[in-house]
Amino acid sequence: MERLLSAPVLLPSDQEQAAHEMDLAAALVLAMPTAAASLDLLVNNGDIHPEGALVFGALLYLADHRDACQFWLQFAAGAGSYTAASLLSLLHRSLAELRDAEVWRRAAEALATGRGQAPRIADTADKLLPEHVRADIINRCHEGLDVRLPPRLAAIIHQLPVDSDDPEYGEVPQVKAGLTRRLAAAG
Repeated sequence: MERLLSAPVLLPSDQEQAAHEMDLAAALVLAMPTAAASLDLLVNNGDIHPEGALVFGALLYLADHRDACQFWLQFAAGAGSYTAASLLSLLHRSLAELRDAEVWRRAAEALATGRGQAPRIADTADKLLPEHVRADIINRCHEGLDVRLPPRLAAIIHQLPVDSDDPEYGEVPQVKAGLTRRLAAAG
């Protein structure tokens, strides 16, 4: 646990450091005890849940769908997710988009004061990713290696239906019923 909570080594540039921190943050979002339940609520409920959008954004990030990740994180942040706003700040810093990074840093700061907090999801026994996958992602992060979903899990994300009507984000994968079950089975 100490290793998980320890600060990463500083990297040569702010961009590289932000990318590394984004990798770790996305991995930690996917390791949340509520990740599977949150994603299921996003898929199987008439309402769109900010935590589900946050989890889906983290999955898309690790599957190398960066524009779609940004779409879902913005959705979650707009619905009051402090974590999503923080991830957006890291994402924009990693792309050297410093003005956008600052906007999202300030948004996260405002959300941290309690204004517009997203509803909390109860913990479940179900995990979004198998333990060995979560451990590998976090270990790769701490070693400074490229952090991505394993190919079998990424393939599931890449096969999701897309909404290609968005001129700013291009193809935006949409969540689909059974996603958490398919991820668990493929892991």
